[in-house]
Amino acid sequence: MNSFSRVPPGFRFHPTDEELVDYYLRKKITSTRIDLDVIKEVDLYKIEPWDLQELCRIGREEEDEWYFFSHKDKKYPSGTRTNRATTAGFWKATGRDKAVYSKHDLIGMRKTLVFYKGRAPHGLKSDWIMHEYRLETDPNGAHQARRRMGGV
Repeated sequence: MNSFSRVPPGFRFHPTDEELVDYYLRKKITSTRIDLDVIKEVDLYKIEPWDLQELCRIGREEEDEWYFFSHKDKKYPSGTRTNRATTAGFWKATGRDKAVYSKHDLIGMRKTLVFYKGRAPHGLKSDWIMHEYRLETDPNGAHQARRRMGGV
């Protein structure tokens, strides 16, 4: 049984995009204590989407959304391309990134990814969807976050 099963009965975790970026992700990246430690750190590339529920469950209830932190993995050591492959498939970005605001300030971005079984470019699209969040840390929009959080 994981430590997240010790939350009080009836506890629900449904943070907004703003709360995920400005509170949870910002605190995780700066190694600041999070008041209630309900988001687990996982290696997204060593597990499959169907295994996330057991790893990231909060309480005993069945849920259809899970939250986790994961390090960004580079495809090549000196490159900038992100590796999103697992043993069974890969996460593919879809659509445009969505801006996340706090009041009128841009604080982060949300990227939507879909899981494909198999290898690119011939993978089979699945029903698994993930939202990946990153911080915007300067007025010029440079992406400084090196961790990712999403719900599947």
